[in-house]
Amino acid sequence: MTRATVPPLPHPGRSVAAPAPDRLPMAYVLPLRAADDHGLDELTGYLRELRRRVDVVVVDGSPPELFARHADAWRGLVRHVPPDPALRGRNGKALGVLTGVALARHEHVVIADDDVRYDLPALRAVHDLLDRVDLVRPQNHFAPLPWHAWWDTGRTLLARVFGGDWPGTLALRRSTFLAMGGYDPDVLFENLELVRTVRAYGGSTATPAWLYVRRLPPTAGHFLGQRVRQAYDETARPAWLLAALAVLPAAAVALAARRPGLLVRAGLVTVAVAELGRRRAGGARVFPAHTTLAAPAWVLERGVCAWLAVGRRLRGGVPYAGSRLRTAAHSTRALRRLATRHRPDELTRWVETCEGGGPC
Repeated sequence: MTRATVPPLPHPGRSVAAPAPDRLPMAYVLPLRAADDHGLDELTGYLRELRRRVDVVVVDGSPPELFARHADAWRGLVRHVPPDPALRGRNGKALGVLTGVALARHEHVVIADDDVRYDLPALRAVHDLLDRVDLVRPQNHFAPLPWHAWWDTGRTLLARVFGGDWPGTLALRRSTFLAMGGYDPDVLFENLELVRTVRAYGGSTATPAWLYVRRLPPTAGHFLGQRVRQAYDETARPAWLLAALAVLPAAAVALAARRPGLLVRAGLVTVAVAELGRRRAGGARVFPAHTTLAAPAWVLERGVCAWLAVGRRLRGGVPYAGSRLRTAAHSTRALRRLATRHRPDELTRWVETCEGGGPC
């Protein structure tokens, strides 16, 4: 996928048909890799509603039999394509994003996981924000709220106090994405990598705590399988990793000193901080009051999983799609150095080249 194959943006002086009422001049990129067809009918209904509002591109890296099933369900509904075969990289979601943003027909692009559910007000808000910044990081909330989504909401509330949560969706300007050459598809924490790449390029970002986008909860099995992998993401944020690693030793010291009251007070402080996150920017309307009680449990879980994540780091990284990913995300400083060594304005640094220098 070289510059020649990237669809051009409309020229400012070219006549463009006005969008239909309630239809926005935006693209919606959904990178997908399904293991089964569970939830296909619900997702199809969402795509049917979504395509009335925006241009939808589903980049589908599912196995052939599932890809064919999706093609039958979505024929005439959305643009349904496989990841660009010329792209190289081990993170399938990132390859889907690289493919989908290049194919997008609009400057404003929403990137969202298959469990994210935008409504029209949220799409409008993102569209308006992208007139002023290069990248927007909205706030997800789970609905419905089974026990494991309740548990993970404890993390969300704490993150809202300390810089903002990391959702399953971002939105960006296509021109900025192409100009900076995309982002590295060989990292685990791809959303952090994308945000840091935009900042390293000199782009502006916004994290509106008031912009709520619903997210469907995963299955309990998927949630449990992601605990250590999500803790591994913090290897890209050393201060957060060190804080998590300190949880178990601090608890052990309190118990050894026979001062369990210290743990009770720490739990109460954690709940109070989570309540600040819940109330921030009107969050009480989407986060039930009882979700603050999940915060201490999540902190203890992260304290355990952080040590397991360090063990995986020492063994070469996290298993991912038949290989191992060692790097969660690069630092902004490293990305600035990378930008100085590569020509921007193309996605070709991530394209597999064959003999003669062209794409395979």
